[in-house]
Amino acid sequence: MIDSKLHSQPLMAHILELRNRLLRCLVAVLIIFIGLFAFSNELYLYVSEPLRLQLPETSSMIATDVTSPFLTPFKLTLVLSLFAAMPYILYQVWAFVAPGLYQREKKIVLPLFFSSIVLFYGGMAFAYYAVFPLIFMFFTSIGPEGVAVMTDIRSYLDFVLKLFFAFGLSFEIPIAVVILSWVGAVEPNNLAKKRPYVFVLCFVLGMLLTPPDIISQTLLAVPMWLLFELGIIFGRLVSPKEGEEEEESQG
Repeated sequence: MIDSKLHSQPLMAHILELRNRLLRCLVAVLIIFIGLFAFSNELYLYVSEPLRLQLPETSSMIATDVTSPFLTPFKLTLVLSLFAAMPYILYQVWAFVAPGLYQREKKIVLPLFFSSIVLFYGGMAFAYYAVFPLIFMFFTSIGPEGVAVMTDIRSYLDFVLKLFFAFGLSFEIPIAVVILSWVGAVEPNNLAKKRPYVFVLCFVLGMLLTPPDIISQTLLAVPMWLLFELGIIFGRLVSPKEGEEEEESQG
């Protein structure tokens, strides 16, 4: 009876710590949400600006659902709060797993956490400032004559959030390559030999993750391929060398 309690204590301690860190993450998102909620409409205007700039002077965005004028900015604010809290959330993840890592692992994992944040935000910024103006200019210019372009605000938000996630996650490719190389799951030189297949795969993913137009597909596929090449470069730096000894001390 006593032995079982002794063995269960470390597990319970980890569960309690995980619960506390999850609660801190939720509180952080809630605090940011409360601070941003008063500016929900302004935030939506900012996010919708790439489309509104391309609309004809006689057109505007519309709300086809009774609750859309309230729920759409509300949803956007909630998602932005989660994005804004991501550095703190990843810090909580780091603080939870760090005690179980070797010293060499800590030196690699911490930069990976930081780089993943920067790349995810970079992917979203690239989508907003480079991709959105081009694809909305394309879509608003090819409509049949006599058809007014008046996009529903909820449909627009769903569309741009999908692209934000697609570009944000796609920009994490170097992190994935580095991690796989670090744990020995892949060999960077072997990945480099499969470059032609990866190039084609990037365009296939670009076709699946973006609207059916060549502009957004290309603007997603080319950065994915370049980031894959960047991942190979850094993967060679962290991949296990032949005969490498195990770490001796745990941090």
